[in-house]
Amino acid sequence: MGLPGPGIDAFEEEMVEAVKGPAPVIGSLFAAIPEDFAFLARRMQRYGAAAVELNLSCPHAKGYGMEIGVDPDMVRAIVQEVKRSVNIPVLAKLTPNTHLLAEVGRAVERGGGDAIVAVNTVKAMAISVDARRPVLYNRTGGLSGPAIKGVGLRCVYELYDAVNIPIVGVGGIESAIDALEYMMAGAAAVQIGSAVGRKGIGVFGQVTDGMTKYLEANGMSSIGEVVGLAHE
Repeated sequence: MGLPGPGIDAFEEEMVEAVKGPAPVIGSLFAAIPEDFAFLARRMQRYGAAAVELNLSCPHAKGYGMEIGVDPDMVRAIVQEVKRSVNIPVLAKLTPNTHLLAEVGRAVERGGGDAIVAVNTVKAMAISVDARRPVLYNRTGGLSGPAIKGVGLRCVYELYDAVNIPIVGVGGIESAIDALEYMMAGAAAVQIGSAVGRKGIGVFGQVTDGMTKYLEANGMSSIGEVVGLAHE
């Protein structure tokens, strides 16, 4: 599907409704050059976003996402330009499809980024045996869900040793155990995406309830006590 969307102008209507809720809204942005990222971030801030997440990692759009997110110098320039343009937190979502992950993470930190989101989808493909060609027009796309949990965990673990800013863990989280694994690897928070489609909106409550029970059973008073435990 690429990155379909109505554009930043139409998104204002969505934000008017979204910010009425009790939870902070983080606006996800993608562009090709630092100036465009900054323009979109300013608009998101104006719409009431509590933070912005820079998509530097999507594997299925040419000239965007992963194609620029594997270049540490470009990543630093984008983060730096956005940080100069807004006064809300700036998160950078990184790709696992690079051997320079730690270097890219450090580039986010050098650019002044407030946190790293790890990871976006894994570059993959599917082929239709009837049509005898790739299912996706772009041939490759992003694989998400439980299949990439091990990859996501490894990336968070490596980044935790490489940077000194918070990490948000992403990839295949469907249970409290999954979330706790990410936090023990070094994530200060987690994202849940495909599990909403697989298990419904109640997955958030199930995960947080399970984490609370784990803390109580292990004599812990804060989820922060779990972060990075796998490194000890």
